[in-house]
Formats: sequence, structure tokens, C-alpha cells
Amino acid sequence: MIASSTVWMAESGTRPDELERFRRQGSVSSKGDLIQWENTSVETCTILSWLGFGPELIQARRDAYREYGKLWTARACGTATFITTGSKGEGLSSYLESDVDIMAVDNRVFCLEDDVKSCAFPGEITVLRSLSRMSYHGHCRLLLERRGTTIHRHVRDAFCDDGYGRELLSSDLYVNNWSKEDLTKGEVQHERAGPSIPRTVYGHLHSDLVHALRYYCPNILSKWAARPRHWPPPEVVQQVVSLGAVLTPVGFKGSEHQHVEWRVCFNAGEIELISNLNDTQTKLYVLLKMIKNDVLHPRKKEVTSYTLKNIVLWMAENNPQASFHKKSILQWLHEALDALRVALITLELPYYMIPERNLMATSGLDEEQQRTWISTITDMLNEGPKMILRLPKIRKSLIAHPEPLRWYSGRRIELELLWLMRMNRLAICRDENGRVDYTDAIVQALDRRINEVITDVGVRMIMEGSRVTNADAILNRILM
Repeated sequence: MIASSTVWMAESGTRPDELERFRRQGSVSSKGDLIQWENTSVETCTILSWLGFGPELIQARRDAYREYGKLWTARACGTATFITTGSKGEGLSSYLESDVDIMAVDNRVFCLEDDVKSCAFPGEITVLRSLSRMSYHGHCRLLLERRGTTIHRHVRDAFCDDGYGRELLSSDLYVNNWSKEDLTKGEVQHERAGPSIPRTVYGHLHSDLVHALRYYCPNILSKWAARPRHWPPPEVVQQVVSLGAVLTPVGFKGSEHQHVEWRVCFNAGEIELISNLNDTQTKLYVLLKMIKNDVLHPRKKEVTSYTLKNIVLWMAENNPQASFHKKSILQWLHEALDALRVALITLELPYYMIPERNLMATSGLDEEQQRTWISTITDMLNEGPKMILRLPKIRKSLIAHPEPLRWYSGRRIELELLWLMRMNRLAICRDENGRVDYTDAIVQALDRRINEVITDVGVRMIMEGSRVTNADAILNRILM
């Protein structure tokens, strides 16, 4: 298995680029082909920047959502830490392009790895001990070691007996308890999705809220940190280790103990890793997500952005950084798609942080879908650089005249930056009852400029023959 071989290499000191699955194989047969690959690669990188995936805008998104998390953390007065995770936290999706993934980490509970000695925690902290030996890799059960004096009712009411007189924290009960919270005005809650509680506000703002617990797991992190690698550099490795892990309330699908199992996650560390990819690696990840959404169209999350992120992280670790540049992005896309094809064929893909965990183990991929995707990806690999034309956004941008595309890109970037500033300003202007003071001078100034940009875009659209004149429709379309 790939997972076990990865671990063996890390322990034996073998160079990670010997892991053939994520090592560059070479896909160009002649100098003429190379020039075509390189020219198309450079053009693709330029278009991706125009489409909102340039390094400056990506960093601005990351900064805005990091600040958003800090603002909500401050409102929690020390009881919880809020983190924007997923594509928003990574800076790789615009405001309305996908759901906002928010993680709320309870600061009053601390979970310890199996073999880690208990530390001196204040009396108000609840301490739980993980039991991972009877769970699938990357999962565990939580045994109560000490009940704190400030335990939240949703934690207190989620304990159950393990049959031996000990108290286990049920992941199912924990999520169910949080799902009973009162909703704010205009908010609709949907059916649980894994560890998350999906919600929609005002009909179009979608979020997935995950309540998680802190997890101290030095053994897992030190094993990851010790792997020989090209990337990330040592200082980033140490930063990822310092950010630690969390446990999210979802068990291994199909396990008899699923209702009391928790999954080990490294959300903050993975955001740090994605932030340290270079521009080409980041754009490679974006292209893979476009292929997932516009070509593969998964119905039940058989392949997710998380799957693709792990492929990119493995490739970054196992190959020299200098080989990732704007002239090589399509060659790397070819390699990444080949790695995805292998994962679909073998139904094996090791989790980057815990290689023993197979991300394809619970994909739920049926044989017909498997054959279709393998065939589609094989066709794309055979198409060479022309495969990029399968992506509607890229294809339309190639056809479009550069001047209006650049003009629109500039307005789009400005509008998104304004909206992100507005998002955080509204969080500041929100009182303890959730009411927002829209008379705030900064909010009003932002709204004025937003309206000016929308008007500019609307006028140009009319001049070019568009019938869309509704300002809200234009705004929503730009922020998608």
C-alpha cells in the first residue's frame, strides 16, 4: 500500500522523491511539445490571476478571513477560538463562490494523545484521553479523564457509558446538542453533513459550522515533521507543529463505534501549508478544483477539494521547489491528474498528515463512476495542453478580448476587497444581540464605493448589449 510505504520511507530515511506516485514523471516528448506546454502554461497562469487567483488577492482573502476569525474569537471572551477553514481560509474562493467553513474550537476542553502524560491544567478545564488503538487511522474515541468546573452543557450532555463504567464523549450527541441552538433572524439550518452543521442566511449566504476540541498529539506531529522532504522548509514545519490539531465530531464511516469516534484534523496547520505553496503550486490546486467542479461533477463528494489538496501537498513535498514555475504548471497538472487517476484505480490515497489514513477508504465511489472518471482523466492526459480548454472559465477567458477582461478583472478585485472589508467592519459593528449598526461611517463609505463599482460595471454591460440591470444580480454574479 502507498500509505505504508510512505511511512516506511520516512522512518528509514529514504528520499521522499522516491515515492514514485507523487514524483514528477515527465510528460513531454519533444522540444516542440515543450514550447507548446510552456506557452500555454504561462497564458494559463496569467488568466488565473485575472480570474481572481493572483497572489495579492489570495493573500488579502486569507488576511480578511483570519481577521474575521479573530473578531468572533474576541466576542467569545476566551471560551472558544474561531477559525475560517476550507477554501475561504486558504484564500482560494471569492465571497459567494462556495460555503464559508467555520470551526469553533472549545477552549474549555483539552484532549490528550494515548501515551501523553497529563499536564497540569487549571481546574476549569475538562481533560479527555484519546483511545486510538481500536479506531481507524486518524480517528479515536475520547475517554473522560477529568471533568472541569466550566464544562459547556453540550459537552456535559454528550457523555455516554462505554459498557465498563467509563464515560466516553459521543461525537453524535455532541453535534446533535449544538444543532439545537436557537437560530438568528433569516437563518435556516440544514441536515447535518459529517461533523458540520450547514446553515443559510438570507437565502444565499451558506456556511458550515464545525464545533471541535483541541488535541495535543506530539507523537503524530513529530512523525510528520521528521519526514525527509523538499518542502515545506524547517521553519514552516515547526509552525505547523506549533499550531497543533483538533478533533472533529465524526467517526470512520462503517465503524461500529462511529457514533463515539472523532477525527483528527490539522486545519490551522493545513492553512499554513497552503499559504506557503508558491504561486504555481497554488494555481495548480485551483486548476484541479476547477476540473473537479466543471469536468468530473462528483455527486456525493466521492472526490473532494480535500482529496486534490492532498495530492498537491504530496507533490510539493516530494519535488524540488524550483521545478514549480509558471512555464511548468500544465505539466504538473498532467502529473496531478495522473496521481488522481491512480487513486481512483487503486482506491488509495494517503492523508498528507497521517499517511496511514487512506482518504479513498470511504469515498463511496461506485464502479460505473469510477470507470467514467478514469476514462475522462485518461482522455485529458492524452490531450496534452489542450486539456485546459475543458474548463469553461479558462476557455471563455482565452476567447475574450484582453482589454475588457482586464478591465472587468480590476473591478471584480476591487469589489471583492471592499466586500471583505465590509464583512469585518460589520462584525465590529454588531452588538451582543447580533444587531448591526449600519450608520457607521466606515460601513457607509464602503457601501458608497461598492455602489459606484457596481454602477460602472452595469453601465458597461448595457453598452455591450446586456439586459441585466439589477444591481444585486450584478453584485452576486461578480462575487460568485
